[in-house]
Amino acid sequence: MCGRFRLSRADQLANKFGIDQFDEMPARYNIAPTQDVVAVRQWPDRPNRHASILRWGLIPYWAKDPNIGSKLINARAETAAEKPAFREALLRRRCIVPCDGFYEWKKEGKLKRPFCITVDDGALFGMAGLWERWKAPDGKLVESCAIVTTTPNDLVAELHDRMPAILSEEAYELWLDPGFKDVATLSEVLSPFDARRMRKYEVSDRVNRVENDDPACAEAVSLF
Repeated sequence: MCGRFRLSRADQLANKFGIDQFDEMPARYNIAPTQDVVAVRQWPDRPNRHASILRWGLIPYWAKDPNIGSKLINARAETAAEKPAFREALLRRRCIVPCDGFYEWKKEGKLKRPFCITVDDGALFGMAGLWERWKAPDGKLVESCAIVTTTPNDLVAELHDRMPAILSEEAYELWLDPGFKDVATLSEVLSPFDARRMRKYEVSDRVNRVENDDPACAEAVSLF
């Protein structure tokens, strides 16, 4: 799964993802479910990309209770097209969630050791996402998202049996195109990312607490 990540290089979003101007935002080192995240989207009637702030935890448009979103932070690539919560979004509402590192925990007996996983020595990368718009009883609109996960590559498999579906830059245009609805082709871009371009390292247990959100959460304890 993907349950915690960082976005410490938000100042590079415009160049990396080819988006319109985006207001400056603070660096984040410990982003958790139900919090706000940055998402790159593209509207059907305009080819330009833009960045928005969405709630992490997808609330289906048909939901009665918005708290369901806390259980829908991830969408499995293999089954998203079949799940009522995700299938409409997969066809029409795809996004990219920018990131420069995600966290995973390795179980050792009763202990869980946290690790940070990066791409290209800490560069920005894009995780495949799905988004939805939910209307509250009072008429307020809430936009939320889920991060798509896939089977892990060799590097991540040592920690967990899932990993975020990291998109290659060549796949950005296809994934963001709301007019493209070929599920089989979309599934092809959700394969495990090349482990040779990734590294993992152990971090301190500061990252275990969501209230900790500072550079120390991502500092290495020991290298692997």
